[in-house]
Amino acid sequence: MTAPVIRAIEWDGTAWDDPSAEQIHDLLADMSLTWRFVIVERLDREPVDQHYIQVYLNDDLSYRVEYREGGPDRHFQAHVPRENEAFAVEPVAEVVQAWAFGRPGWREALAWVPWRPEEQLRP
Repeated sequence: MTAPVIRAIEWDGTAWDDPSAEQIHDLLADMSLTWRFVIVERLDREPVDQHYIQVYLNDDLSYRVEYREGGPDRHFQAHVPRENEAFAVEPVAEVVQAWAFGRPGWREALAWVPWRPEEQLRP
């Protein structure tokens, strides 16, 4: 058996090894104000634990998406506003899926800015 390449982690610590694109979508769609985040890690990159994308659901049902590619100077975030009155995860799911599976276009899909803990993006 080969080692997993991707791991998705739910708010409660439940982990899914090598989830499909559909599973990633479903994990993100199941987020709520109680279950606010999902992390997707790349396990095949060095340094270990430093290659991930994560999504946090804000109080207004907008999203904060972060990705990291190594050290703290390679950590970025973007705000994805709530569209109309619908609670739609599709734009966020498409970015996370593209990142996880190495598809092009995810970097251009959102307005990424450097992540700084003292400057969390707010809606």
